[in-house]
Amino acid sequence: MAEKAAATGAARPQPPAEGISEPNPAPTGVPTGAASAEAPAETQSTGAPAETSSGGAAAEHRSAGAPTEGGGRRSRAGRNLPAALAVGLTLGISLIAILLFVPKVFIGVAGVAVGIATWEVAKRLREADVLVPRIPLIVGGQAVFWLGWPFGAGGVAGSFAATALACMVWRLFDHGLRTAPRNFLRDTAIAVFTLAWIPLLASFAVLLLLEDPDGNLRVLTFMILVVCSDVGGYVAGVLFGRHPMVPSISPKKSWEGFGGSLVFAIIGGLLTVTLLLEANSMIGVVLGVGLVVIATLGDLIESQIKRELGIKDMGTMLPGHGGIMDRLDSMLPSAFVSWLVLSTLI
Repeated sequence: MAEKAAATGAARPQPPAEGISEPNPAPTGVPTGAASAEAPAETQSTGAPAETSSGGAAAEHRSAGAPTEGGGRRSRAGRNLPAALAVGLTLGISLIAILLFVPKVFIGVAGVAVGIATWEVAKRLREADVLVPRIPLIVGGQAVFWLGWPFGAGGVAGSFAATALACMVWRLFDHGLRTAPRNFLRDTAIAVFTLAWIPLLASFAVLLLLEDPDGNLRVLTFMILVVCSDVGGYVAGVLFGRHPMVPSISPKKSWEGFGGSLVFAIIGGLLTVTLLLEANSMIGVVLGVGLVVIATLGDLIESQIKRELGIKDMGTMLPGHGGIMDRLDSMLPSAFVSWLVLSTLI
């Protein structure tokens, strides 16, 4: 898949959290170990790292050919572009082949990705002293994702409620019967948020896949549109980005990049809905606009979470991209919107 980024030349780059020698103390209500990120990027002396996101991220003020720490070449968006392209193309081609020839295998592949992403987020939260119950969160999250296959939306809803309850009980007694839990309300609330953010939203991809007779093509359509949004945002942001969208959350996002995402996604929606799904082309316009808006919001949500945790990426599994969660941040809410639009209009 194409690298998630687009540029605006107005924002100052922010160093990774690991490189901050004297971090600001966390504000009241932020977990211990998390970096403060309330002030706009332009006024922070030691802020959280800037993220790369679809919908328009600004280029860092460094040479486009500056070497990375690993010896690669960085793009203007601050990523190792050759590595990111290689990983993105490999993942994209593999998923297309799976959806076209063995669509049910997609559920297994996506389930593994959901499990890894949940583990990445839980690990980062616990590093910030947010003690989310990892075992019920990961195991229950797999139930939320997988039970949509045999039982549909009812299986997803029931397993979500059961897992949320399991997380509450686990956190209540994880230090034994004689010790009261510390920060119980905060930790369980964040655990339920994580459960909804990753497995619940991902389950809509399963529900979309199971739509007869073209569920695999519907999943392929939404994935193509998310990539169109990423590519359009990157190209327009790098070439024209000047006006930051939300500099206090993601200083690299630009309105020009957002416009590029809209153009590419609308064109992609027209083509895919017409050619793949053989439906009214106007549905493609609605889907394209909806996915750009929700994908951008998904990026901003993860950006704010990473700012509060003082990290650059959720993981390191995918060279040039970060972790699995760093690739799913826009895909997850887009799966829900795609299921909603396509199930309603087609």
